[in-house]
Amino acid sequence: MSSFLEISGVDMVFPTPKGSFTALKDVNLKINKGEFVSLIGHSGCGKSTVLNIVAGLYQASSGGVILKNAEVKEPGPERAVVFQNHSLLPWLSTYQNVELAVKKVFSGKMSKTEMKQWIEHNLQLVHMDHAMHKRPGEISGGMKQRVGIARALAMQPEVLLMDEPFGALDALTRAHMQDSLMEIQSQLNNTVIMITHDVDEAVLLSDKIVMMTNGPEATVGEILSVKLERPRNRLALAQDTEYNRLRSEVLKFLYEKQRKVQSFTNKQASKMQGMSQQTSHKAIKVISS
Repeated sequence: MSSFLEISGVDMVFPTPKGSFTALKDVNLKINKGEFVSLIGHSGCGKSTVLNIVAGLYQASSGGVILKNAEVKEPGPERAVVFQNHSLLPWLSTYQNVELAVKKVFSGKMSKTEMKQWIEHNLQLVHMDHAMHKRPGEISGGMKQRVGIARALAMQPEVLLMDEPFGALDALTRAHMQDSLMEIQSQLNNTVIMITHDVDEAVLLSDKIVMMTNGPEATVGEILSVKLERPRNRLALAQDTEYNRLRSEVLKFLYEKQRKVQSFTNKQASKMQGMSQQTSHKAIKVISS
């Protein structure tokens, strides 16, 4: 039986003034429908590059991505992306930011009344219906991220791609957002691929944790299956033996098992982050064009 989503033999080479730079080498991963998968690893290990290839924002130098037996060659509404910087248009209300995506995907398929109901439904899912007429500058960082998630969900994606969506939030807001994401995913059964640097977040949310080796030529180092029962309660899990074993396994990989020489300089890491920011702008252009 074929996987719902398969990343097969992916290499990614970027041209630089000093020659070719191989960010990814022979990345392979199979994901089942409805799975929550976290990608974790040190900065510069190519996590965002993997996500952008699945999103269709980058084309792999070799290998590729198969979704439901079809090759991914470009962005599509069945794969929605949530970035760390939320990428909301500041002159539009929260309702209008979600409406932008809905019109792009469902124009001619939904009536105006149906669109209105659908937009409001998705804002209700993330508990933002009370602020639907406020602009991004009038709401908190956590609320902006909720709107970004609502916009992505409103596209009715089969795969939700999240690039450190809670990385810039304070600890309490982050915890609330994690709980909301677990609630939404349990309702919708979306397939989720999320990048994180947070070990506790990865174990709490995931069915599968994919641990990346250091770059350059980063690849999948280990894959850890998380079989904790759902729904998950963070307070109860703090004392759970299996939770702590899984957490220890991830930490061990990141800080003890990682044997590859860390030759990725701060300058190169900064450059890769810049590429990721440019990609988020490209994704917004895809929605608004």
